[in-house]
Amino acid sequence: MLSNNLTFKGGVHTPGYKGLTNRKPIIKANAPKVVYIPLLQHIGSPCEAIVKVGDHVKVGQKIGESKAFVSAPVHSSVSGVVKDISMQYTPSGIKANFVIIESDGLNELHESIKPKGSLEDLSPKEIVDIIRESGITGMGGAGFPTHVKLSPPPEKKIDTFILNGAECEPFLTPDHRTMIEMFEKIIFGAKAIMKALKVETGIIAIEKNKMDTIEAFKSVLKDSDNIKIITLKTKYPQGDEKRIINAVTGREVPSGGLPMDVGCVVNNVSTAKAVADAILEGKPLYERIVTVTGHIVKEPKVLLVKIGTPIQELIDQCGGFTEAPGKIIMGGPMMGMSQFSTKVPVIKGTGGILVLSKAESKAPKVEPCIKCGKCLEVCPVYLQPLYISEYALKDNFEAAEKYKAMDCIECGACSYICPSKRPLAESIKLAKQEIRAKKK
Repeated sequence: MLSNNLTFKGGVHTPGYKGLTNRKPIIKANAPKVVYIPLLQHIGSPCEAIVKVGDHVKVGQKIGESKAFVSAPVHSSVSGVVKDISMQYTPSGIKANFVIIESDGLNELHESIKPKGSLEDLSPKEIVDIIRESGITGMGGAGFPTHVKLSPPPEKKIDTFILNGAECEPFLTPDHRTMIEMFEKIIFGAKAIMKALKVETGIIAIEKNKMDTIEAFKSVLKDSDNIKIITLKTKYPQGDEKRIINAVTGREVPSGGLPMDVGCVVNNVSTAKAVADAILEGKPLYERIVTVTGHIVKEPKVLLVKIGTPIQELIDQCGGFTEAPGKIIMGGPMMGMSQFSTKVPVIKGTGGILVLSKAESKAPKVEPCIKCGKCLEVCPVYLQPLYISEYALKDNFEAAEKYKAMDCIECGACSYICPSKRPLAESIKLAKQEIRAKKK
């Protein structure tokens, strides 16, 4: 049942700061009066609005869809009237169409929201179709449409399903709290995904600093012979799907490859919970659990939030700040995105809102590289960050590509460990953007 302390080569040990919220129960956030719902919340093609200004919509009603395979429909999180459909900036800094809905306060459910039948009676294809229609995407941050992951081509034989409960980013605890409070739904979702993939082996992998969740899962899975619990070493970026595959199975996803190339599919525990909601209740992905945290947040909380809620409203529900913030990040401090405004909304991939003080946000003084090699030691992808960065800073992106810049997972471990505080991850990310641009 239980294998212990598995891990991968490289990585760093960061302060967790999870104690701000990891023992606080999930609280339902106050319902917003207006929601701002982007029609692009995932990797892939954006949706097109299928409602118009003036339409009355209900909770869970589909408001955006795309004919593209790599996409996911978008649903209303409130009942009310569509006030506007316009181009605005998303939390990732790109422009997309938003459907802006003024709530009527009734939270009336759409007629389509009803249980989809027993898991035993649903076929693998029916499960995948339910997941797609529910707009479920990866909820660990990447935002990849889940139905695509569960539809590998016939030549890719999947034999192992891994449920990712690592949650290695500092400060963030939505997965932790979900595992404690909703572990039975997570297990149901895992079984549904396993049936969709037609695999017999399932693994729930959890970092060792979450032993309370281990005990919860063990109490339900004690007689299970096809779902195992594995504990992972508490290390960053243990939650990266390719790192977790390596730790759990010993397999290495090849450069430029996908988990399916080594017979694996990885999903986040919160994604599995969303799958359970879709089957058991017929509930699309229109709300999610978000950690609002930081040392200058008056009362950090873990909130169940409607998609489209402006993050300012969540900050207000946590009492605001004890001092003027220096930076507000959607996500964690290692891979999250700094936000230009507190008016941006929560989207499907929003696991946390992190508020840093001005002192915490201050950029360190950059010193010359001393060739200590620490960035090579911690890189989980076996890259040479100092050389890729050097080429990127000199606009030599061709050389950066030869040094495998595109294999970088942008975890930031190299920047974290660098004694000279070089902008390693930042410059490598720039190189990747330039390389992609030249190939278009």
